[in-house]
Amino acid sequence: MIPSALNLILAAATLAHSSFAAYTVSADFNSANFLTAFDFFTDADPTRGFVKYLGAEPAIQSKLVGVAPTHKNATYLGVDSTNIFDTGRPSVRLTSKGTFNHGLFIIDIAHMPGGQCATWPSIWLTGPDWPNGGEIDIIEGVNDQTTNSATLHTSANCSVDANGFSGNLTTPNCDIKAPGQFDNQGCSISSFNPQSYGAGLNANGGAVYAMEWTSKGITIWFFPRDKIPADVARSTTPGDTTPGSPDPSKWGRPFAHFCSDACDIDSHFRDMRLIINTSLCGDFAGNTWNASSCKAKAPTCNEFAAKNPQAFVDAYWLINNIKVYEDKSIKRRQPKRRSAE
Repeated sequence: MIPSALNLILAAATLAHSSFAAYTVSADFNSANFLTAFDFFTDADPTRGFVKYLGAEPAIQSKLVGVAPTHKNATYLGVDSTNIFDTGRPSVRLTSKGTFNHGLFIIDIAHMPGGQCATWPSIWLTGPDWPNGGEIDIIEGVNDQTTNSATLHTSANCSVDANGFSGNLTTPNCDIKAPGQFDNQGCSISSFNPQSYGAGLNANGGAVYAMEWTSKGITIWFFPRDKIPADVARSTTPGDTTPGSPDPSKWGRPFAHFCSDACDIDSHFRDMRLIINTSLCGDFAGNTWNASSCKAKAPTCNEFAAKNPQAFVDAYWLINNIKVYEDKSIKRRQPKRRSAE
């Protein structure tokens, strides 16, 4: 449940569009349209989390979604923090109605879940026929994790190089069945910056993430609130039609860069939908429970998530804006034909 001080106002409108010199805005998600531009996922959690994803009306009635006027009209997405549940704590999982092929995604976050035991927040994209259509995890973490991890998940024949970025490459093979890696571990790059995730990000007034996806690679930048480039700051303003566009070539070394001759990007990533959710426990937070400090709080992740609603008071997103840019002058090239896998 959202803290009462945020004083929710529910709103909905149509997507805004505007043009820029190189990249052109193809989607502008903000508090005026957020709840209508995304579908509410209501099936059982595919990753076996201790959550019950609510539809739009139940989520609104439970005050798990809305707009926070005291926080510059950011979109609020929360987790129930009031009640005890035996079969899954209410949360929300939103999936964009539109799909994307390449683009520059700029995400302005005022607050995020993360660092709370049992939580598994993420902003990510996934394609059809997973893992063949690919998965890009832009922001992700579990339990008491303090920095962000970005990860790609693919079918066979995709690995990345350990250069061109400031983060730490923890696993190089994106194949979910890669030998020598855990099942579905993917290729992952972790940040060294404590302001990149959870409590550290929130204490600094939030941050902006930018992810550029082209045929050549997938690149992610992280900008703390006080170090956002001018062209990025302008791009996160809802409805801004100022001439010019974000220019990634001016942003310096990214936090993560997934690129290699050993991965044909267009063969592994296509027709992707943007997803925002907060899961609890499940295949990631649950399976790593005993490796975290959280194990001292309860024998299992599910037991903790069921009986400790107060632990999730701060497990909410406040998203100022998400803009997706496309370069209409560049056509998606024909992917290489892959052999049977």
